[in-house]
Amino acid sequence: MAEGKFPPTPTRDQVLAISCTNVGVGPGGTTAMLARVGIVDYKGNIVLDTFVAPTMEVTDYRTTTTGIELGHLVASDTPSFERVQQHVADLIRGKVIVGHSLWNDLSVLGIPHLTVATRDVALYQPFRNALRSPTQVIGLQTLMWHLMCRRCQDGHLHPVENARATLDLYRTVAVEWESAISAGVWPCFLPPSSFSRCYL
Repeated sequence: MAEGKFPPTPTRDQVLAISCTNVGVGPGGTTAMLARVGIVDYKGNIVLDTFVAPTMEVTDYRTTTTGIELGHLVASDTPSFERVQQHVADLIRGKVIVGHSLWNDLSVLGIPHLTVATRDVALYQPFRNALRSPTQVIGLQTLMWHLMCRRCQDGHLHPVENARATLDLYRTVAVEWESAISAGVWPCFLPPSSFSRCYL
């Protein structure tokens, strides 16, 4: 991309990290459906942490990894998908979002986002190069262990914990990352082409 096509370096107030936890629907529970979403600000403070009422019959709660059970999603105060979707869309509008494999989160949320306003630690070239995996997505747990010597996702998947982890990874290289973008060099691999609808 040519210089001048990127927005200015974001301020801390313009950065949010996001992560979603999904359950399975359809035959065998292989199709992902949003069940919980977490968003934190640049300091790691919780902006949003909510379960989401299902829009289809759940065929696999994936409880072993998600910790999610029926009661979490059908409680009387569990907001609808439409309500959560709108709330998240409002929160991230005009923001730079940080995450891991953001295309998965944007896909289950049904919210597209500006490509230049994403900072995906799964696509950041220096991280992949450091772990000698230039062509494959590296899991968040592996990135955290090898790059920060920190354990992540030891128990159930927790979207707030994951969002904070991606934010910590981003902050360790934020100066270099943003400097590359300011110089007109996009320092990330492209997300899977099958998820192009998730980006603007």
